[in-house]
Amino acid sequence: MDQKRAMSSVDIRALATELRDYEGAKVDKAYLYDDDLLRVKMRDFDRGRVELIIEAGDPKRAHIADPDNVPDAPGRPPNFAMMLRNRLSGADLVDVRQYEFDRILVFEFAREDANTLVLAELFGDGNIVVMNKDREVIDCLDTVRLKSRTVAPGSVYGFPASRFNPMTCSREAFDAKMRDSDTDVVRTLATQHNLGGLWAEELCSRAGVEKELDIDEAGDETLAEVFGALERLRESIQDGQFDPRVYWESDDGERTRPVDVTPVPMDEHGRMDCDSYDRFTGALDDYFFELDREEPTPGSSRPGFEEEIAKFERIIEQQNGAIEGFEQEANEVRERAERLYGNYDLVDEILTTVREARESGVPWDDLEATFAEAAEAGNERAERVVGVTPEAGEVTVELDGTHIDLVPEDGVEKNADRLYQEAKRIEGKKEGALAAIEDTREDLEDAKQRRDEWTADDAETEPADEERTGETDWLAKQDIPVRYDEQWYERFRWFHTSDGFLVIGGRNADQNEEIVKKYMESGDRFFHAQAHGGPVTVLKATGPSEPSKDIDLPDASKEEAARFAVTHSSVWKDGKFDGDVYMVEPSQVSKTPESGEYLEKGGFTIRGDRTYFESTSVDCAVGIQCEPETRVLGGPERAVEDDVETYVKLEPGQYAQNDIAKLLYREFKGRFADKSFLRKVASPDRIQEFCPPGGSRIRE
Repeated sequence: MDQKRAMSSVDIRALATELRDYEGAKVDKAYLYDDDLLRVKMRDFDRGRVELIIEAGDPKRAHIADPDNVPDAPGRPPNFAMMLRNRLSGADLVDVRQYEFDRILVFEFAREDANTLVLAELFGDGNIVVMNKDREVIDCLDTVRLKSRTVAPGSVYGFPASRFNPMTCSREAFDAKMRDSDTDVVRTLATQHNLGGLWAEELCSRAGVEKELDIDEAGDETLAEVFGALERLRESIQDGQFDPRVYWESDDGERTRPVDVTPVPMDEHGRMDCDSYDRFTGALDDYFFELDREEPTPGSSRPGFEEEIAKFERIIEQQNGAIEGFEQEANEVRERAERLYGNYDLVDEILTTVREARESGVPWDDLEATFAEAAEAGNERAERVVGVTPEAGEVTVELDGTHIDLVPEDGVEKNADRLYQEAKRIEGKKEGALAAIEDTREDLEDAKQRRDEWTADDAETEPADEERTGETDWLAKQDIPVRYDEQWYERFRWFHTSDGFLVIGGRNADQNEEIVKKYMESGDRFFHAQAHGGPVTVLKATGPSEPSKDIDLPDASKEEAARFAVTHSSVWKDGKFDGDVYMVEPSQVSKTPESGEYLEKGGFTIRGDRTYFESTSVDCAVGIQCEPETRVLGGPERAVEDDVETYVKLEPGQYAQNDIAKLLYREFKGRFADKSFLRKVASPDRIQEFCPPGGSRIRE
């Protein structure tokens, strides 16, 4: 049995119910590990220390953790964690809720100055989004820009499209959804009722219904049994009547690994060994802690190839199921549109009646009662009206056994067109899923190839390449030692030229002035892009503690400094690929303006002749150094390439600075066998320090 690596919608509904007991806890601090695990440390009057864990990567989870199971605080907090600390420190947890029946948890924190929403998307690629009370996104781990919704700083958060909610549906809606299906009972519960495979099978077991029973052969009594099992499940979930379990796989009576965690006992796991818990969040904590302990650690004798391969195979299976679901959903939506045209006169008369009544001021409640009375009197058209939704301004009609929500003001054609457009949108999701499954297949083949290569290498009797040549293959090394000594110039923009000379540049007006006043010596060279908005750039001839010397700086270093200056100017922000740069000696740089002129903060007057570097190309490479120190390096490609183990070239493009940093982090993470090493030395925030301001993309 595959191990659970993501919480289900049922799990999240149960967890949201239980976490309301923690409302009133006060936030101390927030931490971000890697780029997908958030820890919120809180204090509760009754319970003392409370540790909230949210992980949006792999696995996907949320729960309160035992302090002994919490990882040590990371060294330098990234910007996302600092933003959360500024907004949440001292705030009270006031609400925890699930969005509809989706795998989305919303945590609301209240403070005198503002309320903050922290939203965990525990589906797909996963995401953690921070919003204000108006759902305006303050920041998020990943930016999402789709036709259907947008998740990006400054935008209003777009929830995924609403889905059928089995936790609130009526018996009539349940039966209608079942009867609309053309497959068996368990598949209908899994896909159309959004319960997923395990809970669909569980309901069938509890109801005593054959899973593969065709819907056409399922009578009213069968549907009543299944709905009864659903009602009992949702009552226990909504009332917090849990009996949580962690289930274990065993071999000859000995436990081997945990495979599932559930808020209530599962008939489907009846023969499995399990542990019982008082609280669901405690079961989740123990389960995922055990799961983490099973992950391969740096320095282990063999990477977890089999687990990785199994994960990709599981993802492909899920993606195939999603594609099948999209196809079925699109067909069902299109059939509803065709039923409107097939009953054109009937639907038109109903919509006209509703529209005229509303224009005459008839309330929705009276309108619904009128239709009900007419239906009882045998009016065929009134019998087709099965409900109204005042808040949405819709009327629901039944056509050929299918319920269709209609907007009376739109008429038959517009309502049908809306359904056709919805079918197209769903088919578009299918195309996206097809593309995603191809990517996953490539990842699967890559994992298999790496496994085969490892197996072949392991069988070799000759000394490893590292032993024969004295060179280390850092990308393949499982345990890279971290060696890092922070330098004075790292708070500026900086790099070392291919000749070994230091170049520093200001990140803002204050740093521009500090560099010129404090760090620029007589032997140095001052560079600036001709374009407005560039940083001060200084090519250092000597260090800050060394006496200034009149050194003949190499032309290659001057050219690289010029490239650095134009790369971090408005030239890059404007999406251009080259610009002019000038160079002068320190004595030509002054803070005294010409008569009648005014200098802004960070600005300088340049007197005398300038040396120009015309049409200088922007040039940015970011890489990971493994020796003699372990760190991120960035700068012109020629200056970086020989000092790093691996690097990526950038050019002006569409990704914001924080987004391109996250893309680079994931790119590098895929290149190194030692994942923990990268997290220690090259978090997205550290990578971002070497990315030019403005939009970027990876250069092929």
